[in-house]
Formats: sequence, C-alpha cells, structure tokens
Amino acid sequence: MLISHTVRHDVLHVMLHRDLDVTNRAAAALQIQALVQTHRPTRVVIALPAADPTPATLSALARAHRMCGSLGIPLTLTGASTRTSRLLDVNTL
Repeated sequence: MLISHTVRHDVLHVMLHRDLDVTNRAAAALQIQALVQTHRPTRVVIALPAADPTPATLSALARAHRMCGSLGIPLTLTGASTRTSRLLDVNTL
C-alpha cells in the first residue's frame, strides 16, 4: 500500500507510507487524484515519509499540487522541510 487516507471535516488527509520511485509515482498520483475527485474536500493535507523526499515523490506531489490548484483546493504538506515546501510553493503544518 502506497498511501492511506482519512476525511475529517471536509479535509482530505493523505499519508504517503514511503518515498516513491519511478515504478510507483504515477500510481500514487492517480490514487490522490481519485481521492480528491471522489471526496471533493475543501483542503488536502499530505503527510510525507521524509522531510526531503525523492525526486519521484516530488513529481507526484507536484502533480497533486497542480490538480488541487486547478480545482481551487489548497494543498498543505506535513513532515516536509522548508526547502521541499518552497519547491512546491505550498504551506506546511
């Protein structure tokens, strides 16, 4: 299992269980996209497994960020370093 999720008070909380690689980044990005489309949250919070994720994890996060932005849904990261947050131009908790 790459990710798990919960929905609380219209906020989608997604947990990445491990850093992604090129073999599973697309699957994780599609899972996040499906969750957002299904639940239509007011905000998405993604918990990262490492403060400085792999390039594949960053790629999946960038895709999720673009998708959320196009829908007007704020995206927040937890467990991310300041550098990672700046790369994706998102807020951290």
